[in-house]
Amino acid sequence: MVKKEVVIPVPAADNAPMEEDKPLKKPPKELKDAPIQDELSEEDQELKSQLEMLVERLKESDTKLYSPSLETMKTLILTSTSSMTSVPKPLKFLRPLYSDMETVHDSWPDSTDKKFLADILSILAMTYDNEKLDTLKYRQIGSGNAIGSWGHEYVKHLTTEIGLEYSKRQEKDENSDDLVALALEVAPFFLSHNAEADAVDLLLQLDNIPKLVDFVDINAYKRVCLYLTSCVNYLESPDDQICLRAAHDIYLKHNKYAEATLVAIRMNDKEMVQSIFDGCEDPLLKKQLAFMLGRQQITVETEDEELQDCLNNTHLTTNFLQLARELDLMEPKTPEDIYKTHLEHKRSTGVQPDSARQNLASTFVNAFVNAGFCADKLMLTDDPEVTWIYKNKEHGMLSASASLGMLMLWDVEMGLAQIDRFLWSQDDNIRAGALLALGIVNSGVRNSSDPALAVLSENLDDSKTVLTRVAAIQGLGLAYAGSAREELSELLLPIVSNPDLTMELASFAALSLGMVFVGTCDGDISSTILQTMLERTDGQLSETFGRFMALGLALLHVGVRDQCEVTLETLRAIEHPIGKRAAVLVEICAYAGSGDVLRVQRMLHFCNDHIDTSSKDGSSEDDEFQAYAVLGIALIALGEDIGSEMALRSFTHLMHYGEPVIRRVVPLAIGLLCASNPVLTVLDTLGKYSHDNDVEVAVNAIFAMGMIGAGTNNARIAQMLRHLASYYHKDANCLFIVRIAQGLLHMGKGTLTINPLNSDRQILSPVAVAGLLTTVMAFTDVKTLVLGRHHSLLYSLVTAMYPRFLITLNEKLEPEPVAVRVGQAVDVVGQAGRPKTITGFQTHSTPVLLAYSERAELSTEEYLAQTPVLEGFVLLKKNPDYVEESKV
Repeated sequence: MVKKEVVIPVPAADNAPMEEDKPLKKPPKELKDAPIQDELSEEDQELKSQLEMLVERLKESDTKLYSPSLETMKTLILTSTSSMTSVPKPLKFLRPLYSDMETVHDSWPDSTDKKFLADILSILAMTYDNEKLDTLKYRQIGSGNAIGSWGHEYVKHLTTEIGLEYSKRQEKDENSDDLVALALEVAPFFLSHNAEADAVDLLLQLDNIPKLVDFVDINAYKRVCLYLTSCVNYLESPDDQICLRAAHDIYLKHNKYAEATLVAIRMNDKEMVQSIFDGCEDPLLKKQLAFMLGRQQITVETEDEELQDCLNNTHLTTNFLQLARELDLMEPKTPEDIYKTHLEHKRSTGVQPDSARQNLASTFVNAFVNAGFCADKLMLTDDPEVTWIYKNKEHGMLSASASLGMLMLWDVEMGLAQIDRFLWSQDDNIRAGALLALGIVNSGVRNSSDPALAVLSENLDDSKTVLTRVAAIQGLGLAYAGSAREELSELLLPIVSNPDLTMELASFAALSLGMVFVGTCDGDISSTILQTMLERTDGQLSETFGRFMALGLALLHVGVRDQCEVTLETLRAIEHPIGKRAAVLVEICAYAGSGDVLRVQRMLHFCNDHIDTSSKDGSSEDDEFQAYAVLGIALIALGEDIGSEMALRSFTHLMHYGEPVIRRVVPLAIGLLCASNPVLTVLDTLGKYSHDNDVEVAVNAIFAMGMIGAGTNNARIAQMLRHLASYYHKDANCLFIVRIAQGLLHMGKGTLTINPLNSDRQILSPVAVAGLLTTVMAFTDVKTLVLGRHHSLLYSLVTAMYPRFLITLNEKLEPEPVAVRVGQAVDVVGQAGRPKTITGFQTHSTPVLLAYSERAELSTEEYLAQTPVLEGFVLLKKNPDYVEESKV
C-alpha cells in the first residue's frame, strides 16, 4: 500500500483529479478562490447550484429578476444553520463568487436593488480576511436595515471594522461622524442582547461614552455601570473621569442615589455629592447617604438634625459598644494578655526591672487594644492620680495621657470628662498629652459645640511652651481631618509663615493643615507652605521636621491627579533637597490609589539612581527623595489588584539591589500597601526582613507586620511577633517596636481596620491616607522620631481607624438583626446573567465583622438594603413584595 504525503490538499476545479504526489505548502494564487472539493451531499450540492444560479441571474439584463433573486439569497443565508466552528454553508458556497458580485454591484445604477445587494456583500465580506473593511463599506452604502438583522456575529465583526476605521481617521484627522452614527445604532443592539461590555468598549473607542446614558435601561444599568467603573483603573485622564460621570448619570437616571453618591465620592466632586444629597427625596435613603458621607468624612449642608447626626458619626460609639457587647468583648485587656510572655522562648533572668521604655510600649498597646471601648485597667481607674502616667518618663507621660483619647475614642461627652482633669496638670508633658487626647477623641466624629476647637485654639499662643503648642496643633489636625474648616486655616497659617518660630512648630502646623484640608488643593495654604520653604534657611530645612512640612503640602493634593502641576512647577524653584522630596510626595499623593502605571514607573526610575552622598560630609539628605518614591509605588498601586501584585514584586527587587535608604523604606511601603490585609506571602517576606542586619530595616519590618495585621488578631502574625520578642529581648528599641506591633495586631480587640479602602474596596479615604502616611513618615527617621521623643506620632493612625463591622438598622435607626451571608468577594465584572458575588460563605446574624476581602449580602428578600454595599451602617426597609416561605 502506498503512503500518501499530502500536506495541504489543493482545491481543484470540479471533477478534476487531486494532485497528491507533491506536497504543496501554499496553493497557487489562481486556485485560491476555486471551489472547495468536498464530497457534497445531494442537499448541499442542490444548495450550491441554487446559489450559483441566483448569482447568474444578477448578471442578466432583466431587472425584474434581481429583487426575487436577492430575497431568496437573503432567506437562504438567514435560515442556514452552522456550528460554532464552521461557516454557514450559503456563505461558504458564495465566497468564490464574491468578486463577481462586487462587479455586478458596481455596474448597477443606484436603486433599491443595489442597496439590497450591498447588504448581502456586507455579510459576505465577513468571510474575507482582508484589510479592505468591506463589511463596513457595504453596510454604509446598503439599505440601512436593522443592525441586528444578520445576527450577533455580523454585528461584532462590524464593530471591529468600525474601530479600525476610526483609528485610521483619527491619525489623519478626518471626520468620523458617520462612524459614530453607526456605533450609536450598534450600542443599543449590544445592550439589548446582554453584551454590555461590547457596547461600552465600542463607545469608549470612539470617545462617545456620554451617549451611552440614553440607551441604558433598567435591566442593563447594573452591569453597564459595574463595567464602566471597573474600567477606570485602566484609563488615562480625562477618559477615567468621563466614564465615572457616565456611570453617575446612568445611576441618577434610574434614581439610584446611593450608587451615584459612591461614584461622586470617587470623582472627588463635592458639588456633585451635594446635588445628589439635595435631590434625594426619600427620607430613609437620605439617612443612608448621610451615613455613607459620614464614613468618608465629607460634610454637606443640611438643616435636619437627624441627618446631621448621621453625617457627624454621632451613632458610631453607641453602635460600636453594642457590637462589643454582642461579641462579648467588653472585658478590658491588659498588655500582658496581648504579649503572652509565658509563651515567649527566652531565658528568664529573674524579675524584669520596671523599665520606662517597656511601660511606654504597654501604654501604646493598652491604647490600641482597648481603643473605643471606654474601659481599661491602666488609665481609666478609680485612682484620682492615675499612677500609670507616672510610671512613664517625661515625653512618655505625654503619650500616656494622650492614650485617654484613644480609649474614649468617638465618645466625645464622656471623653471630655475623663481628659479634663489632666488639662490642669502642673506637668507640661501631662497637659500636652491631654490636649492631644482631646484631638484624638474627636477624630472621625463632629460635635456641634466644637470642644476641641475651643480648648486647643487657646493653647496656640506664644505664652505656651513649644511642647504644649505642638500637641495642640497635632490635636487640631486629628480632630478636624478632612473637614476643611476655614477657622483652622486662620489659626494655623500664621504659625507656618512666622520665620521666628522653630521648624518643629511650623512643620507640625503645615502637617495639620494638610490633614484638615486633605485633597482640597487649597491655594492659600499651598502658597504659604511654598513661601515658607523658600524663606527658611538651609539649616532649618535640613531638620528632620522638614519632612512634615513637605507632607503637609502633599496631603493638600491627595487624589487630585494632574491638578498638582502648578505646585510641582513651583517646587522646582527650591534649590534645597527638600524641594525634590516635596515634589515626590506631592506627586504620589496626587495619584494615590489611581493605579497609574506611568507614575509607578516614574517612581521606580527615581529608585534606579545611585547617589553618591559622601561628597557632602557623609550626609544622606540628597537621596531621601528615593525613600518617598518607594512609598509612592505602594500608595499609587493601592486598591488595584494587579498593580499591587506588581508593586510587591518590585519591592523584592529593590530589597535585593537598592541602596540602604531604599531598603529601609521597603517594609513600610509593604505595610502601607497591605494595611489590615494579612497576605501569607507578604508575612513570610516581612518575617525575613525583621531579622535583617540593618537595624532600621528590621525595625520597619516589625512595624509593617503590625500594620498588615492591624485589627485582625491574625494568629500567624501573633506567633511571629512572640518569636521576635524573644529574639530581641536584649534590644530595648526593637522590643519596643515589637510590642507596638502586637498592640496594632489586636487593635480594638480585633474589631478595627486601618485600611484606607472602603465600600467594597472601591473608595479611597483621603483622611485615612493622611493618617497612614504621617505614621509611616515618622518611621523614615525612626531613631529621632518614634524611638526619640515624638512617639506620639503613632496616634496619627487614629484617622484611619474604623470598625470593620456591618450593622443593620431599621427606619428608626435602631439595630435590626437580620441573617446575612458573608464570604470571599468574587469579581463579576462582564459576566453574563446573575453570577454569585461571594463564595465560600457562612450565614450569620448582624452585627458581623468583615475582613478585607469579604463581602456580605442579605440571606432573604424580607428587607431591602438602602445601599448596594453592605458595610458599616446599612439601613433596611421592609420589602412589600416579600412572602414568607411558610405562607407560600
